Amino acid sequence: MSYAIIGFGEIGQTLAKAFARSGINVSVATTRDPKSFASDAAAIGPEVTARTLAEAAKADVIFLAVRFEQHPDVAKALPSWKGKIIVDVTNAYGVPDEDLGGQPSARVVARAFTGATVVKGFNHLVARVLEQDPAVHGGRRVVFLASDDDDAASEIGTLAENLGFAPIKLGGLSDGGLLVQAHGNSWGRLIFKDLFKKAS
Repeated sequence: MSYAIIGFGEIGQTLAKAFARSGINVSVATTRDPKSFASDAAAIGPEVTARTLAEAAKADVIFLAVRFEQHPDVAKALPSWKGKIIVDVTNAYGVPDEDLGGQPSARVVARAFTGATVVKGFNHLVARVLEQDPAVHGGRRVVFLASDDDDAASEIGTLAENLGFAPIKLGGLSDGGLLVQAHGNSWGRLIFKDLFKKAS
């Protein structure tokens, strides 16, 4: 499997550090020329490579780590995202419910990325927490995953484990997704819950 992170702000860089820490290669991209952030990517580790948006979109698994409002622009990079897994790391902060059409924000993202399978995940913790070593006191930091495709959720769950985290599946986007959704001025029940799972 090949991996890419689209978005190189706080969360995008934090995710890149997690890949580098685990020795897993990942491409990083924004809508900007990759030369503008190539040195920052290289500073994280040799596993992290700056790419154009078009190049990063070729990956099998793509972490969407941009502002929620930017996701339609990213979706235009390909006419079809069929066969790809999009990990939706966005939060619709300040976006009114009416702008989401009464849908969970992850469903809005899924609609934009035609043909892709969407997994909501890695979004419930702020960057400064997510970037810490996930192994603490004999346990691992929890990341929540929600998807309408159990195979995709399992695939991202395995990746999360390889990155050092303890994945917990929450079910589909309409139920589990709401538990980790931040939108408008409301928060899902699991947003910002920094939990650990002890080794069995």
